[in-house]
Amino acid sequence: MKLVIVTGLSGSGKSVALNTLEDIGYYCIDNLPVFLLPPFTEALISQQDPRFRMSAVGIDARDRSSDLGNISHLLEPLKSRGIEYQIIFLEARNDTLIKRFSETRRRHPLSDEGRPLTEAIKLERDILYPFLSAASLRVDTTHTNLHQLRDIIRSRLCEHAGPEISLQFQSFGYKNGVPRDADFVYDVRCLPNPHWRQELRPLTGKDPEVAGFLEQDSKVRQFRDDVIGFLERWIPCFEADGRSYLTVAIGCTGGQHRSVYLVEQLAAHFRDSGLPVLSRHRELT
Repeated sequence: MKLVIVTGLSGSGKSVALNTLEDIGYYCIDNLPVFLLPPFTEALISQQDPRFRMSAVGIDARDRSSDLGNISHLLEPLKSRGIEYQIIFLEARNDTLIKRFSETRRRHPLSDEGRPLTEAIKLERDILYPFLSAASLRVDTTHTNLHQLRDIIRSRLCEHAGPEISLQFQSFGYKNGVPRDADFVYDVRCLPNPHWRQELRPLTGKDPEVAGFLEQDSKVRQFRDDVIGFLERWIPCFEADGRSYLTVAIGCTGGQHRSVYLVEQLAAHFRDSGLPVLSRHRELT
C-alpha cells in the first residue's frame, strides 16, 4: 500500500496537490485529524480493497494536537506494517501567502481570536515544523502556478516507479530569491554572462547561440563537470539513506542564460544515465 501525506502552509496549494493525486488514481481524504492516521491506515489494510492501494491524506495546522509535535511515533507503525509512505510539504513566502489570501478573501484557519494574518502564518509554520523536518518532498510554490504544481506532483508520483532516486534540476535568478525547496544550490554568477552580448541578451540558455557561447569557455565546462562528479559520487549515498527525491538548483543573476544552460546540460546527462529526471526553469515561465 502507498500512502501520501500532504501538508504545509495554508494557501500554498495543498488542495491542488490532493486534487492532482485524486486525478492520478489516489483515494484522497482532506483535513484528517492527525491522531486518526494510525487507525485510518489500519482500516485501509484490513479492507484489502484495491481502491485503497494508493491513498493520500491532507493534514493541516487546524489540528493542534500534541501529536503534531512528535510525528515520528505516528509514522513508525506505518513502517512496521509495510506501508510505503511519503510526506509532501508545501510552502511559500509570507508575502506570497498574504497576497493569495487577499486575492481570494479567504480567512486563514488560524487567524481567529483577533490574530492578524502575519502572526497566523508564523504560528502555522511553527506547528507544522515537525512535518517539514520529516518531509520526503518539499515544494516552494512562491513562483509556481497551479498548472506547474500539478506537473510537479504528477512527475514525482507517476514517473518515479523504481527504487532509483528522482532528480529535479531547477534554474532560477538570484534577483527573485533562492528556492527554499532545493537540497543543493549552485551559484553560477562567476561564469561569463551572455547578457553582456547584445545579440544574446534576448535569448535563453536553451538557444544554441547561448549554448555555443558558454560551451566554448573552459570554466563553464569545468563547473558542469564538477557538479556532475559531485552528484555521481553522492547520489548512491542519498539512495542508501532512503531518499527518493533530490532537488538541485542552479542560480545566475536573472535566471535566463547560464543557469538555464547548465540545468539543460545536467538534466540531459543524468537522463542518459537512466535516472528519472525533471527539469524546471523558474524564471522562464
